[in-house]
Amino acid sequence: MITVVVIAVLVIVLVALRYTGRGRARGSGGRGLKRRFGPEYERAVALQNGDVRAAERELGERVRRHGSLQEQPLSPEDRKHYVAQWDSVQEQFVDSPQKAVTEADALVARLARDRGFPDGEQFEEQLAALSVHHAYFVQGYRSMHAAARDQSGTEEMREAMVEARSLFEALVAERQVDADRRRPPSPDGQGHAPWPLTTRRHAKGGST
Repeated sequence: MITVVVIAVLVIVLVALRYTGRGRARGSGGRGLKRRFGPEYERAVALQNGDVRAAERELGERVRRHGSLQEQPLSPEDRKHYVAQWDSVQEQFVDSPQKAVTEADALVARLARDRGFPDGEQFEEQLAALSVHHAYFVQGYRSMHAAARDQSGTEEMREAMVEARSLFEALVAERQVDADRRRPPSPDGQGHAPWPLTTRRHAKGGST
């Protein structure tokens, strides 16, 4: 009699665990993906012409390929070097916007590679991996990469670099940025707008 009861309890437990597992799988496939990817989720759905299942399959594949990636730390020296390079690129923008955007695009690609992401020569694969871990910051990098290769206007390039700085700051940060944050970080941490390129022209002119 006791054996029968034990077996019955085990069966009930196994059924409950299986049901719970299915529920979690559904959550990670829908709500979980939407929470993890944020704007990337909406973009994926739009690219699939509203087909949510197709978009979730594509995003789930990204997680499968890159979810276990461990970001490599930067040494303090490397961190300072990257920050100095970004500052230099910002200064170049006033006189040569296209060159600055191109160099900034290459800089973020190298930084991502040094943090353990796929090499920037395979941009789409690198971007897919970045979207798994920094989903709220990758659109700026995507825009800047496009601006570096197209004949974009100066304002478009400026906006792309301003937006891309969010990913740069997330990658160069000493601590990993919370993946659930929906607002890109600002330089002073107080919600101020990041790096207004247009003000650099006044500083360089020396008249104001």
